[in-house]
Amino acid sequence: MNVRSLNLTWTWLVLMAWASFAHAQVDCNIRFTDVTQHSGIRFVHTHGGSEMGYIVEGMSTGIASFDYNGDGWIDIYFLNGAPLQGTSFDAPARNALYRNNGDFTFTDVTEPAGVGDTGYGLGVAAADYDGDGDIDLYINNFGANVLYRNNGDETFTDVTAEAGVENGSKVGAGVGFLDIEGDGDLDLYVANYVDFTYENHVPILINGKRYQAGPQYYKPVPDSLFRNEGNGKFVDISVESGIASVAGPGMGLICADFDNDHDTDVYVCNDGEPNFLFMNDGHGVFEEVGLLVGVACDFSGKANSSMGVDLGDFDQDGLLDFMATSYQAEMPVLYRNLGDGLFEDATSSARITQDLYPHVNWGIGFVDFDNDSDQDLFIACGHFDRIEQIDDRTAQKIPNYVLMNQGGRFVNVSGNCGELGKIVETSRGVAFDDFDNDGDVDAIVLNSNTTPTLLRNDSLGSNKWIQIELQQEGLNSLGIGSRVWVKSGNKTQVTEVLAGRGYQSHYGSRLSFGLGNFDGPVEVEVRWPDGTQQVGQFETNQRILIKKQ
Repeated sequence: MNVRSLNLTWTWLVLMAWASFAHAQVDCNIRFTDVTQHSGIRFVHTHGGSEMGYIVEGMSTGIASFDYNGDGWIDIYFLNGAPLQGTSFDAPARNALYRNNGDFTFTDVTEPAGVGDTGYGLGVAAADYDGDGDIDLYINNFGANVLYRNNGDETFTDVTAEAGVENGSKVGAGVGFLDIEGDGDLDLYVANYVDFTYENHVPILINGKRYQAGPQYYKPVPDSLFRNEGNGKFVDISVESGIASVAGPGMGLICADFDNDHDTDVYVCNDGEPNFLFMNDGHGVFEEVGLLVGVACDFSGKANSSMGVDLGDFDQDGLLDFMATSYQAEMPVLYRNLGDGLFEDATSSARITQDLYPHVNWGIGFVDFDNDSDQDLFIACGHFDRIEQIDDRTAQKIPNYVLMNQGGRFVNVSGNCGELGKIVETSRGVAFDDFDNDGDVDAIVLNSNTTPTLLRNDSLGSNKWIQIELQQEGLNSLGIGSRVWVKSGNKTQVTEVLAGRGYQSHYGSRLSFGLGNFDGPVEVEVRWPDGTQQVGQFETNQRILIKKQ
């Protein structure tokens, strides 16, 4: 994700030119409107502004969307950077929480909520780790991490020290909450990047200017796994769980049951090294099997510089697939689940556009933007500062991409999605949720070193939808790790309840399903984390809360 070998071959350039015609060839109902200016969001991100070329400057950060006060409206939490060595700011940068007012405006409640951490934020996840019914927040920093416990009165308390999850002074990345051993509480997976300090900084000088060295110049750091003891405290079990048996420059991650054996596994994007898939034995002991099952590299055996990852059944075969974004001169990789514990690279067969090849891809989401009952793709793009001065084949600021799903094959419709194509920024993390409760999924984009972009979904048509939230007793009140099926006629959709996804971000605790023109009722089946099955029928065009029986 920094200065590295950039080899754009003529073959790829020809393929990209051939693929670019798709923008104007296909009818598209997906529409986005940029409503940032009138939203009340005044957050400004900084990556530290040192111009020293520290590796963390290019990483930037993720973003979180979740309902922090339980009022039924999804709120937004922005991570921020911090002054790096050799720089100063008039006021320290801080993270920011914006409360959703219900009319697509937001109010900054950082101070009264007590969540204005001034560390160098990189990754975030939200879940109810203490089982009191409200959503807590964990922040993965460059430096000491932070756990904010939600007090249930629109305030939070920093309980990092007493919980034991500070994680030293590492360079953080993605975060995920999961129940590793099926004991009913949520444990914490924390991705770590590389062993970077100011003292071992490697400057890359090109034409007298400093640029960020790639991760290959630093030693990778094993990830961390903290077991929830059920009493507000966590214990570091990275070594005995097998997680620390390997080390990679971790970035985005996702925790889900990839092999359908009813426990939660962990997939970790590594920057320039083979990705990891940690398979869970059901008792919280993990084996890294990425190469064995086909998800460590792309189809050619090349280890990409993977950034973010999201989960979705793109071909609707009932199996959970996933896609990892990549660096410049690499394609993002779509991994199709073959159902026998193995995966294949389906990037080409699914026709993922080669237009992405010259750019660095970061945030990602499988989202049914037009509610036609299949999942489209949103991919956030952007490079690092001054890249044009050393490489004229790419750009620091570029538009983001939307790929429309047509029967398991994707079409690049980015230029035909309303105002999306007019927004040219250096994007990183993205969160996807229904911010106005109108039944379609909107997006909030974290842009590095500037203001975010809030995109309202104004897609055409009147397709049906249903949104689902889960609730159960105990220390995992939101049912993280549950699998949910929605059956509408002869079509079945499937997903899992996640806590941490995309590029070091969190979103989608409320599940959204498009239903096309199906009038209902739909059948919803839930497999709770303890294996209990629950089935019900519901009318369309509503948000429902399913409580475990």
